[in-house]
Amino acid sequence: MPKILVIEDDIAFCKLLEKFLIKKAYDVTIAFSAAEAREAVKNESFDLILTDLRLPDSDGIGLMSEFKNSYPHIPVILMTGYSDVNTAVKAIKNGAADYISKPFNPDEVLLVITNALQAPKAEVEEQSETPEKKKKTVKKTATAENEFVKGISVASKKLLDHIQLVSPTDMSVLIIGESGTGKEIIAKSIHQQSRRKDNNFIAVDCGAIPKELAASEFFGHLKGSFTGAINDKKGYFEAANGGTLFLDEIGNLSYENQIQLLRALQERKIKPVGSNKEINVDIRIITATNEDLREAVKNGDFREDLYHRINEFSIQSPSLKDRGEDLMVFADYFLEKANQQLDKDVIGFSPEVVSIFQNYSWPGNLRELQNCVKRATLLTRGEFIESDVLPAEFFQIQKQQPSANEVFSLSENEKETIIHALSKTQNNKSEAAKLLKITRKTLYNKLKQYNIE
Repeated sequence: MPKILVIEDDIAFCKLLEKFLIKKAYDVTIAFSAAEAREAVKNESFDLILTDLRLPDSDGIGLMSEFKNSYPHIPVILMTGYSDVNTAVKAIKNGAADYISKPFNPDEVLLVITNALQAPKAEVEEQSETPEKKKKTVKKTATAENEFVKGISVASKKLLDHIQLVSPTDMSVLIIGESGTGKEIIAKSIHQQSRRKDNNFIAVDCGAIPKELAASEFFGHLKGSFTGAINDKKGYFEAANGGTLFLDEIGNLSYENQIQLLRALQERKIKPVGSNKEINVDIRIITATNEDLREAVKNGDFREDLYHRINEFSIQSPSLKDRGEDLMVFADYFLEKANQQLDKDVIGFSPEVVSIFQNYSWPGNLRELQNCVKRATLLTRGEFIESDVLPAEFFQIQKQQPSANEVFSLSENEKETIIHALSKTQNNKSEAAKLLKITRKTLYNKLKQYNIE
């Protein structure tokens, strides 16, 4: 049974992770600080270490380097609430086996842990294996750093132009688009092409922050400043200092929190909760929303002065249905990613699946496509993804679409049905008669009967 050391100062979360890993047949020891972790490693032998990025008495990357020097054979996985690619890349360069970002997807946690536990064996084999295997490992890092996929549609080209124009500036950017269209990926791409690329990119989901805790999350707090503040905490603004702060679903912030945010953006200074000392911050703000903030301003739900401050430049994140030509470009990219994550070698999609994909509406946009491709890759045993591994909703929707016979039944609403059929066929009476399953002569009689021109 593999032994895992979990280092995490959030006690409730740590206990939850411990229960989950025990249930999955791992032997787990937990430490709430770097000091406890050092003691545990001295006294016990571990197969894997999972450590949080921020600890009350140490930096996760620093602690990891410490362990890598003393115990190079133990793989270390970094846990981060920032979803920060730069931090992850820095950690991997410093010797991390991998990283996982909070909130966790249980399947991915298990996958990352399994891969990390097998890593030492894989590294030994890699020296004697073909160069092809090495190439695959390098490719994984490349895709982690370059998640932005350049599409071929008009909407994608316009999006890319806007990103390239605004990235080198320090303008605040508002990304507008439906859920699942990849707004965070756009924000990361802007950061990675900016002068701030070597500093942190901090992503914050404003919808997940309770309004009472927003000031502490954004600006940090001092130990004892309120009930539950058991340690000093660095806020998102300070963590992003010199870099980029991405605020997703900014429309979810309460009016009071909007005032606090506006003040911090205007003054470029923050004051941690419980502190009298102001901290200067130099950050670029990128925000995202899937709602109409102008409407929220009109309704008095969103401050107009904050709206103008965050919207020096706006970018539209197109939905998948607005970039149809890109569908298979993204599907191929997600297949390549799924192959790497799941250690599979699926080549592509069958013609039937391509056709099903192209006729589907994709209400969940790129997120739905990625999940669909990953699931299908896992279920595929052959070289190509076939229709039998697609989720049921693809076929339910097709079944729900009535056939021509049902839509154009003349049993009721005859006149409206004939008008609809003529409209559908651009007034081609022969085609309309075929849709209605009647002869052309009968159609002419009906047109005369209902005075349809």
